Amino acid sequence: MKAGKPFIGQEAAWDEWLAAVASERMHHAWLLSGAKGLGKRAFARAAAGELVREPGARLPDADAHPDIHVLEHLPANDDEAKKKAEGKPFQTKRNITIEQIRQMQQRLTTRPTLGARRAIIIDPADDLEKSAVNALLKSLEEPPSGTYFLLVAHQPGRLLPTIRSRCRILRFAPLNPDEIDAVIRRDLPQADTGARQAAIAASNGSPGVALSFVEQELGTIHQLMLRILREGDADFHLRGALAEEMGVRPGRERQLAALELARTVLAHELPDAPRARQLRIIEAHGALTKLSTQAPTYNFDAGLLIMEIGGLLASAAMPREAAR
Repeated sequence: MKAGKPFIGQEAAWDEWLAAVASERMHHAWLLSGAKGLGKRAFARAAAGELVREPGARLPDADAHPDIHVLEHLPANDDEAKKKAEGKPFQTKRNITIEQIRQMQQRLTTRPTLGARRAIIIDPADDLEKSAVNALLKSLEEPPSGTYFLLVAHQPGRLLPTIRSRCRILRFAPLNPDEIDAVIRRDLPQADTGARQAAIAASNGSPGVALSFVEQELGTIHQLMLRILREGDADFHLRGALAEEMGVRPGRERQLAALELARTVLAHELPDAPRARQLRIIEAHGALTKLSTQAPTYNFDAGLLIMEIGGLLASAAMPREAAR
């Protein structure tokens, strides 16, 4: 990855970060704020690499550098840890724990290993345990010299004001259609024109949603979701078709992609809806967001999950149909 413009659609945020790294008075804590799927995860790791990189050296791998510490969801148990080690899909714990924060704080008692700077990535900070948030606050209030924090936040409003107030905010905005197209062409060059166009239309500015749309072949599912949202589904026919299209045993990635697509469909529908319907859309979106946070850690029945997604879309349909 080249320094300068490595992130399609997020060049302004990258330039702001590079300017801060080069300055003499760099802020010690940063909040990477924006919806899921905008590239904050990759940005945080590249930003940490840029921070600790020695002059003239290549950008290091954030997951292998001794001065970059990534706090994220751990495997749920030993069996899931084995799956992770084998490169298989695995379930995670529901939160980033206070034990992880304490282990990080123990490292902060020593100097950085290779240079003068160290980066702590918390991804996502939204999912810190309450006790972990309070422990983190102490480190943010009195950061060791040379230590910088990057907090990834999909819903920054869930963080304590005392956390937010100690961070400089980097905002990540939705991408325009040309930028989404460039991301798909770069990451999935095999995608044909029709798939790219459908993914762009469904993405609502999220490159993550667009890439999942193409990878998981969600075109028909997208059309069914739109029909449920705009026609209702009083006889459950469309929800049945949705479940059939998802497949008997869809993988976890396909389930998560369908959840994100449903949230995106609702978000796209919201601005032009009448006030009364907006409230139903917001309620359904909130329920889908909760499901999205639970799905990686809960062992949901795939069939029931897709029916729940369909039901939430139906609850926001016009004319209104109460979800069953």
